[in-house]
Amino acid sequence: MDDQPSVSGAIDQIAPRLRRARLRRGFSLAELARVTGISTSTLSRLESAQRRPSLELLLPITAALGLRLDEIVAAPRILDPRVPQQPTQRDGRVLIPLSRHQAEPRAYKMIIPAHDVQPHLRTHTGYEWLYVLRGRLRVRLDDQDFVMGAGEAAEFDCQLPHWFGAAGRGEVEVLSLFGRHGERIHLRTARS
Repeated sequence: MDDQPSVSGAIDQIAPRLRRARLRRGFSLAELARVTGISTSTLSRLESAQRRPSLELLLPITAALGLRLDEIVAAPRILDPRVPQQPTQRDGRVLIPLSRHQAEPRAYKMIIPAHDVQPHLRTHTGYEWLYVLRGRLRVRLDDQDFVMGAGEAAEFDCQLPHWFGAAGRGEVEVLSLFGRHGERIHLRTARS
């Protein structure tokens, strides 16, 4: 993956950020030069992108302007093609799609808030597989009620009345695979 355009783009943003920050703080180039010990011409060239910024120059400038370095220098964004979609919220839960396509089964990372503790049983077509990444997950399947911890998995037919939510003080992170057509997870184990 070629990350040069991203790094270059981050560097290109430094000059206008420096100028905006200086003007917002009410400093002239001469005043900033006096406070930092950096010449007025060097500061002017930095702000007009005629001089490449370095830490030796940026650290005294950000200190004089009362800024954090990351307010001037943003980390380059290198897009990861494996993260296809943005999170959405549904019923207070954050759903992060992990499947690039709409084919089944669909994969999601789900973050369930700590206050989601009241069971609301429902049914629908499909089959679901859950894996707890963090926290404690309370699961209701018809007349069964149990709690799962990190590293535990469950699968069930969604025609059964079901609900799952938080079972403790913190939020819960879960991986979910869901298929509307009732596909079950196929487990393969090594033969002894």
